[in-house]
Amino acid sequence: MATVKYSLEEFTQDMESLLKSQPGDQQIFDKGSAWLERLVSTPDSIPLEFRLPLGAGPRPNHASRMLYQGESGLQVTAVVWGAGDHLGPHDHRTWGMIGILENSITETRYRRVDDHDVDGYAKLEKDRAATFKPGEITLLVPDEDEIHQMDNHTDRPTVEVHVYGNDLRSLDRNSFDPETGKITTFRTKKWDNC
Repeated sequence: MATVKYSLEEFTQDMESLLKSQPGDQQIFDKGSAWLERLVSTPDSIPLEFRLPLGAGPRPNHASRMLYQGESGLQVTAVVWGAGDHLGPHDHRTWGMIGILENSITETRYRRVDDHDVDGYAKLEKDRAATFKPGEITLLVPDEDEIHQMDNHTDRPTVEVHVYGNDLRSLDRNSFDPETGKITTFRTKKWDNC
């Protein structure tokens, strides 16, 4: 029996078709997460060169590569987390879906519990943590449930497919220090392949 493969091209076509109908976040998540789960259930749906760490430079065990950027804003990237990689709490400012392609990743979610009245300050409360394995999906809901921390506690690279509703290079985002409450604004500048 032949394995049915769901390609990156089919995934982006399905997502673009859905986005043209101007759906709400729930419909995006319902349909999009099922398609993303299908995509990441077939590791070779993403070419090998996008699933490897950079191998050189300041982050040799990490990589962030653009796979697709649509006119609708749809952005699909491949992210490789090296063994022991850590990224502290940060937000996204757009809806997002993350599918685990290879290995596993531990995601810690935070809730903002202050009243947003002090510039540059946020009080975060740890909400939950989970370890995601290949084929599993995690969702990012803007302003409601999107602040997370990512950790690769394993001894090998983890590969994820990230899907966003907007080009992260166009968004002012925030990283958070849970100890001091300091907020640092940042913008994704580029991807490793463009």
